[in-house]
Amino acid sequence: MSQKDAAALLQHVMAQKLTRQGRFIDEAIKSAAGLRPEGGPAAQEDGKIRMTETRIYVGLNDGETRRQEYETGHYLGILKEICRSCHVAFSVDVEEGGYYHEDGEYTEETSLVLVLIEADPDVVQKIANELCVRFHQESVLVTVNLIDGRFISAEA
Repeated sequence: MSQKDAAALLQHVMAQKLTRQGRFIDEAIKSAAGLRPEGGPAAQEDGKIRMTETRIYVGLNDGETRRQEYETGHYLGILKEICRSCHVAFSVDVEEGGYYHEDGEYTEETSLVLVLIEADPDVVQKIANELCVRFHQESVLVTVNLIDGRFISAEA
């Protein structure tokens, strides 16, 4: 897939997400979470634990000005505050990237990628909504993946 096609696909997905508002996120999360046995714990096989990994991508450029208004650390503090208030364990990555707006303007942007393991879909929805509001975004991207994890302890 060419970069132009990938950008067009991303724009289409984001437009669909905006059209459906919160339903898009909720359906994607529930669909991925549905891969596990209903209501049961994560499946285990050969020491591997089948889990869901949810990622929330939030850009730091303001939705209207298309510029980052504050230092990245300011946004990180807000993200951590939101996660603490929702009582979730998390990891966060700072990433640099670029994309094209619907009007064809190219923008480079710093994004925060929030990683949650086995997160409740309602909590993910709450966090995603809060990030949109607090970071002044039109939308955030939520992805859900089924992963195999394993806890490894140091040998004594």
